[in-house]
Amino acid sequence: MVREARRQRRVVDHATTDWIVVRNRLSMLGSRNKRLVGEGLHELSLRLGFRAVDGLAERVIFREFYPRGLTALDALDEATLGTRPSMSHVTARQEVETLLATLRLPLDERGLRRAAARAEWFAAQDTPLDLHEIIA
Repeated sequence: MVREARRQRRVVDHATTDWIVVRNRLSMLGSRNKRLVGEGLHELSLRLGFRAVDGLAERVIFREFYPRGLTALDALDEATLGTRPSMSHVTARQEVETLLATLRLPLDERGLRRAAARAEWFAAQDTPLDLHEIIA
């Protein structure tokens, strides 16, 4: 299904889809199973052309943020939380920041430049080479 969606996307606008598979709820697996799932996803990613990244663990703190309208990236201080931030708050934030860094989304200046360069390359892909008269 994803292969077909990616193919159709290329047909329509010559763009590629960055297919990312995120492994969530890692804490529910034992270390051996975690390793096996990771190895399996890595092999599949090479065959099918997706990026496999570790996602978020099952943390109670994420469920506590939601009713308050917060995320792990919001200011986690006493004024926002109504209590002092715990180690769980800090760990949740680090986990989300690690996920975002792994995704390499164009969120910062470097990522925006890379995304622009990639778009320019794909736009120029169908343009014939400009050859000198002597060569042509």
